[in-house]
Amino acid sequence: MKTIFSWIENIAWAAFWLCLPITSFRYFPAGLGGGTLVRPLSLYPLIILLIIGVLPALFRRSIPKTLLTLLPFVVALLISAAYSTLLGIEPVLGISVTDRLLRALITLAIGVSFYVTVVILSDQRDRFYSALRWMMIGFAMAFVWGSLQVVNILHFIPAYFTKLNQIQLFFSIRKLFPTRISGMTYEPNWFGEQISILVLPWLVAAVSTGQSLFRWRWRKVTVEWFFLLWALIMIGFTFSRAAYINVIAIGLVAVLLFRKPAKPSNGHRSGWLFFRRIAEIVVVLAAFVAGGYIIGRHNAFFSRIWGYWLEGKETSLADYFQYLGFGARFTYVTTAFNTYQDYPILGVGPGNYAFFFEKMLPDQPLASIPELLRIISPEEGRNRLITPKNLYLRILAEGGLVGLATFLAFLAAVIGCGLFLWFSKDKEENFWGGAALLGIVALVLGAFSFDSFALPNMWVLTGLITSASWQAYRRSRAE
Repeated sequence: MKTIFSWIENIAWAAFWLCLPITSFRYFPAGLGGGTLVRPLSLYPLIILLIIGVLPALFRRSIPKTLLTLLPFVVALLISAAYSTLLGIEPVLGISVTDRLLRALITLAIGVSFYVTVVILSDQRDRFYSALRWMMIGFAMAFVWGSLQVVNILHFIPAYFTKLNQIQLFFSIRKLFPTRISGMTYEPNWFGEQISILVLPWLVAAVSTGQSLFRWRWRKVTVEWFFLLWALIMIGFTFSRAAYINVIAIGLVAVLLFRKPAKPSNGHRSGWLFFRRIAEIVVVLAAFVAGGYIIGRHNAFFSRIWGYWLEGKETSLADYFQYLGFGARFTYVTTAFNTYQDYPILGVGPGNYAFFFEKMLPDQPLASIPELLRIISPEEGRNRLITPKNLYLRILAEGGLVGLATFLAFLAAVIGCGLFLWFSKDKEENFWGGAALLGIVALVLGAFSFDSFALPNMWVLTGLITSASWQAYRRSRAE
């Protein structure tokens, strides 16, 4: 019997990582978030892992204290949810406070389950590397699918695009974009963030340190070199400005972490190192800007970044962000901040930002932001409730200062795990630490453009970092 359960767990473990790229799965039960945009396919194998792997392990294994730092955040949101039932909030679009709270808490439970499962079940070196390898294989499949979409962008053929859409709708609730690639996700930005948060940090760290998740290598060239180039191409064709910023940040931090210039022969070592590092950062920035310009010339949406300044009209920073399409985003976060100011301690409860949206809107004309007009006056069939699209502001509005403080404490603990690994004298742990710090950079920036607790990216990354540091800590205690 034990062998059968181990076999089932191993299959579910591989499926969990292989399915990560699919985050808006079409066939999803309503009770598990079937009415939302975020529908991770990995939830199905996750349920199996929770039952036969995680729950038994919690009673027979020690757990890292970092895992416990998430508990205050969960408790804070539960208290906020209970408090919000006393606010007398009226239903909106036929959705009650109870419905909204339940949905938000289910998504939080899904996210926490992702984190706990990764931490508990990847706490051994072999399991940890098997997780990374299966994840890379899963994203390799997503990259193949994304590459087929690239072909459509470079040479549009209506019949080919129609066939791509038919296949896409087997595992996603949304059709493809004709001028941007979405991978297996809901939209291009989701695909770009997936790659930059989950995949790119491990690839950059592997290439920079000479480590590899796979056995094959030719001299210094490993599988990760090929994957890294492929990942950058995929991000380029998502035309996701948020993902592109993540790539730039990862590149700059990688230069600071991994680049070790040779010692100069003269005595001005510190000055030489400083100017050498500045020059390398400038080169990295120039390379990314040039790459963005070359790719963006073929996409009107992306080329807006510099197109505004070339139109020869009177310019301003506010108009520039409006031109980029950030007007609605600024309104969402301003509304969230206004909500926090009225309910600063515990917020308005998980998921309840939508009920306060119209009341907390900033005093500004909305005619220039059609997206907001559609939200305030929804048509039949378009009654989806709005979210802040910013994780920090969502937590601040819905969980108050208590919620945000406990969440930041959890992030600080994870950062501490990454630093512990990075400063290790062990080469392998140093590799883990480099990937952890790069991933944290991408996550901290990415959280400004997503707000769902059910998206696996954040939880899987922090789970891997926690697991790696837990292994390193146990190893150091055993020596």
